[in-house]
Amino acid sequence: MDPIPSPPEAVVQANVLAALGEDLGSGDVTAALLEDQPASAYLLCKEGAVVAGRPWFDATHRALDPQVRIDWQVVEGQRVDAGTVLALLHGHTRALVSAERTSLNFMQTLCATATVTAQYVAAVAGTGARILDTRKTVPGLRMAQKYAVRCGGGMNHRIGLFDTVMLKENHVRAAGSITAAIAMARAAQPTLPLVVEVETLEELHDALAAGCDRILIDDFDAQMRREAVRMAAGRVPLEVSGSVDMATLAGIAADGVDYISIGALTKHVRAIDLSLKLGPPPAR
Repeated sequence: MDPIPSPPEAVVQANVLAALGEDLGSGDVTAALLEDQPASAYLLCKEGAVVAGRPWFDATHRALDPQVRIDWQVVEGQRVDAGTVLALLHGHTRALVSAERTSLNFMQTLCATATVTAQYVAAVAGTGARILDTRKTVPGLRMAQKYAVRCGGGMNHRIGLFDTVMLKENHVRAAGSITAAIAMARAAQPTLPLVVEVETLEELHDALAAGCDRILIDDFDAQMRREAVRMAAGRVPLEVSGSVDMATLAGIAADGVDYISIGALTKHVRAIDLSLKLGPPPAR
């Protein structure tokens, strides 16, 4: 498995500080009842999953105990079985208990995103299609979830509204044509990637002639998709998005498109069942 690029440290720290702030408030009144002494703990994955979220987990615990030692037993992007001990922690009782829920919230969400992504990636294996995420993310956790998508073997679409120009029906109508809309976008943002949505094969022809970086063919049926692939002939990558699920995925990928973007990677996830327990892990 190729190394997964680390997320920006500033993003991780901002996420962690915000999450700890809403959980701890003026202080953990329950943890304060415990004697603060050296202690150990273990992170247990209670169902099959793909691991993602270590930077956020680590930063949460180190924010409360800079000297905590976290010995990971797995790597990011690794598929694990139920009952796998993911990490061993050595720190102090109060900090371990106070950081527990916040660190688990990050891990359970990001493991879920990575696990769902891996399922979609596996479903298109061998077709040449690549799985992309969307902007349909948990507010405040976009970079975290996009990192988790990479852990699951997927690729990132645009991060936000600032890094890619995307022309859709309203832009084409306002400009008068696909060709005019592309010319307007290139003039305004010559250095940014340009993605154009088309609704007919005629618009596809115009987009190919005018030139862009990717063409979105959301509402094409299978016959139109295959014709679009033939017309594009590899000159411009084709993307399908919208109403894609496991039932339709294989057929779309088999038609020969280059990218399939799926909002469910980040918005339909179910948290992975994890727990953080004090003491040594049980013998297996």
